[in-house]
Amino acid sequence: MVCGLLFTTCLIVANIVEQKLIAVGPIEATAGLLIFPVSYIVNDLIAEVWGYRKARLIIWYGFLMNFVAVAVFRLSILVPGSDNFHHQEAFGMVLGNTTRITAASFVAFLFGSFLNAYVMSRMKILQRGRGFSFRAVLSTVVGEGADSLVFFFIAFWGVLSLHDLSVLILTQIAMKTAYEIIALPLTNILVKWVKKKEQTDVYDTDISYNPLKIGDV
Repeated sequence: MVCGLLFTTCLIVANIVEQKLIAVGPIEATAGLLIFPVSYIVNDLIAEVWGYRKARLIIWYGFLMNFVAVAVFRLSILVPGSDNFHHQEAFGMVLGNTTRITAASFVAFLFGSFLNAYVMSRMKILQRGRGFSFRAVLSTVVGEGADSLVFFFIAFWGVLSLHDLSVLILTQIAMKTAYEIIALPLTNILVKWVKKKEQTDVYDTDISYNPLKIGDV
């Protein structure tokens, strides 16, 4: 439950702060970089401890809650403000992503999250439970790579040149993967602690990886 709440919070907060551009040394990135990679770390934790079925369930619930948040944001922008509210333009700018950006975010999230969980699940079986750090990093490269490719191509194709798009995508993947690597010592400790506390360590040997089989938990 705690992992699911954290996962969903990361998604909603990332979508709000994504619009701010920040400087990481000489590199320009979005403020979503501060929290969005945490959702992939939580995804790794869920897939590693409870398996792909639970990860699939959490991904779809996260998607649904994010959709609810976006719907409420849009509704709150459309409802007329009172005479005492003087920040409608700023309010709309912060919470009112364009339809294209919102669609890109939703589609990219599904692609990236499911690929991340799938790689974690399959690699755990192939590695017989060993080498968590390797599959955590590999799943992030695959998941974040797919997420960045899908998001930036849907959101900015025709707006930015192919060269600028490529640089932006590669930069995002590199920085998010670096985030995962830096957090690995803590992630390893957390995974071991959760496995011990929950007394569970699932291996997905007999499941369907169909993302739509939500009822199979």
